[in-house]
Amino acid sequence: MVRDFSLSVNQTMQVSHAIFKAYDIRGLVGSEITPQVAYHLGRAYATFLREGNADAPLRVVVGYDMRVSSEDLKGELTRGLMESGADVLDIGLVSTPVFYFSVGHLHAQGGIIITASHNPATYNGFKCTREQAIPVGGDSGFARLIEIIESERYNAGEGKVEEIPNMTQLAVESHKNFAGQGEVRPMKIVVDSGNGMGAQYMDVLFSLLPVEAVRLYWDLDGSFPHHESNPIKKETLKDLQAKVIAEKADVGIATDGDGDRIFFVDDAGKIVEPAIIRGLLSQVMLRRFPGAVICYDVRPGKITEDMILESGGKPSRTRVGHSLIKAQMRRDGAVFGGESSGHFFYNFPTGTYDGPLTAIVQILQEITRTGKSFSEMTAPLYRYEQSGEINYQVIEKEAALTRLKTHFADGQQDTQDGLSVTYPTFWFNVRPSNTESLLRLNLEAVDRATMEAKRDEVSAIIEQS
Repeated sequence: MVRDFSLSVNQTMQVSHAIFKAYDIRGLVGSEITPQVAYHLGRAYATFLREGNADAPLRVVVGYDMRVSSEDLKGELTRGLMESGADVLDIGLVSTPVFYFSVGHLHAQGGIIITASHNPATYNGFKCTREQAIPVGGDSGFARLIEIIESERYNAGEGKVEEIPNMTQLAVESHKNFAGQGEVRPMKIVVDSGNGMGAQYMDVLFSLLPVEAVRLYWDLDGSFPHHESNPIKKETLKDLQAKVIAEKADVGIATDGDGDRIFFVDDAGKIVEPAIIRGLLSQVMLRRFPGAVICYDVRPGKITEDMILESGGKPSRTRVGHSLIKAQMRRDGAVFGGESSGHFFYNFPTGTYDGPLTAIVQILQEITRTGKSFSEMTAPLYRYEQSGEINYQVIEKEAALTRLKTHFADGQQDTQDGLSVTYPTFWFNVRPSNTESLLRLNLEAVDRATMEAKRDEVSAIIEQS
């Protein structure tokens, strides 16, 4: 029996507004993310991209990750796009950075990749872009997409599919070249792909570098049998840390489920703070582009700002979220940007988006250039003590933020994303979740005693009933 996924939304399903997040579309497979959703998203997305220019050519890149449901969702998404007049450029099974590259490289008007990024195996979803991988998200198109889906006022057309091979090879070569011509000395590198898409591009990168590769959890497996593919959770890095020490490796690298985020471990098995990596990469780019703008999110990681200023750059703080950082990078003309969650962005010729491959090559080049081990190179950069991100269940989020503003009224305050407060010896950001009754605290200080005392002081104010 052939299932008809093109039946009316109202007849077959109710599209849940909850799956439309700030930066992507994501939900539970089977109940929230279904073939019907994929089909109607395709119809709506082609209609959305054509608004105001109905007769223009429309080519949309489609890719998918290794999750069990991804290929079926791709089939219905493709059918929906074609039935609304889009020609589909099918790049197949790819990581998110390769997808972004493909949208720009192929001069497409938009793109959708089927992935739930670092989320557990029970999830899937979609990341959507315009031309040059410009993100479409909660404040840049999702409300209109929901309107189109619920009205079912779709364009009609007869698009075609073209399969585009070898995009991973092209993307890796391009991003390696973008990193610069610095030397990379022979090294042993351990990489944990967490059974995610990073394994695909790392294999290509290994073939281009003089490195001995040790591979962990390399088979593409959307059930994530060994651990969550989410390296921001320190427990997912334990196997990588142990393997780096056991192998006497120079560097450890962890990628997330769709391969757009990376974390580094040094030769002593220590997790290198993303703020330090961000600072090192900022200095690399500032040597190439003196005085340039560098973007980074509001969560404390002051070492990044220190390193930008020390290298003559212009720091530009942004709200949290990859789509928001990329937008500010485009507005400010920034050459590089970094997020505390392990996203590193470059202003590539094909667009402004995640460049984990470029970041990896530049870190290896820096280790080579300095003649030091990774741990020796980064040791002087641990200047501050961090609380890590702490989440609080808070119903009255605005009331809690008001209490903090009052209590810390003599500090330097910034409300760009929640509340940031700066004093000479400590600084913090508290920001509300967009989707949950949560406040998220990140605090940093000049020493551990100050960090712990001020963390507890802020926590007590947040937790007042």
